[in-house]
Amino acid sequence: MKASELREMSDEQLELTVKESAETIFRLRIQSQTEKMATPTMMRKNRRLIARARTIQAQRLSAKA
Repeated sequence: MKASELREMSDEQLELTVKESAETIFRLRIQSQTEKMATPTMMRKNRRLIARARTIQAQRLSAKA
């Protein structure tokens, strides 16, 4: 998901995206321990998605202050 798409989301949608990505990373981490991962790059993509979403959240908070 691109940063421009994330900027169009509401605060609630951003928080939901962060939670979903964190859950996905958790599941992928368990899967990597028990079996071979189908797509190893998914962990990196989800970590970066979380970072983008949190950056946008921080920018919004600093803009309000």
